[in-house]
Amino acid sequence: MRYVDEFRDSELTKILVDRIHRVTKHPWVIMEICGGQTHSILQNGIDQLLPKEIELVHGPGCPVCVTSLELVDKALAIAAMPNVIFCSFGDMLRVPGSGKDLFSVRASGGQVRIVYSPLDAVKIAQANPDKEVVFFAIGFETTGPANAMSVIQAKALGIKNFSVLVSQVTVPPAMHVILGSPQNRVQGFLAAGHVCAVMGYWGIPPHCRKIPNSNCGDRF
Repeated sequence: MRYVDEFRDSELTKILVDRIHRVTKHPWVIMEICGGQTHSILQNGIDQLLPKEIELVHGPGCPVCVTSLELVDKALAIAAMPNVIFCSFGDMLRVPGSGKDLFSVRASGGQVRIVYSPLDAVKIAQANPDKEVVFFAIGFETTGPANAMSVIQAKALGIKNFSVLVSQVTVPPAMHVILGSPQNRVQGFLAAGHVCAVMGYWGIPPHCRKIPNSNCGDRF
């Protein structure tokens, strides 16, 4: 069953928007911490429908954006090595390091390949036993299981030329850093539903309870 049209019902949308306008009595600064949420909000103009008292702040929901410069530079160095096939999701290829990006490495002759799943990188390693295949394992909680599965699969197949450059991060520590900032204005979060589906929601309320004058951590 696909719940698509139900979420795009204009009449239901009007009802919800009206309710939000009625209950909004003072300014709110709310951060969404999911790149998919940000995309949907802007694509559908949801930010324009909300009361002027509600300010949406785009949080660290993109795994590409939170990958450190140090790790990007490591990726560039590995990708430029002879006898290496460097596999990555396409959105990482334009991320700049200290001096270049993965597209530049590929243009210079490096074997950089775009994959859509870490298991694709395992297949590449299986097909190229004379090459060292390295997968750039980035992401939040949602990519962790698939990235780990690629290592398990490579071991099960007896593949010796597969490795990963790990850049796994988690959402709750990012929330903790944001709330701990002296300049923090965030009063509430739109939690990442897919992250909660993988990890559960239990790690989020303790951070939300640190928001001054808020009991949002008790609303899960």
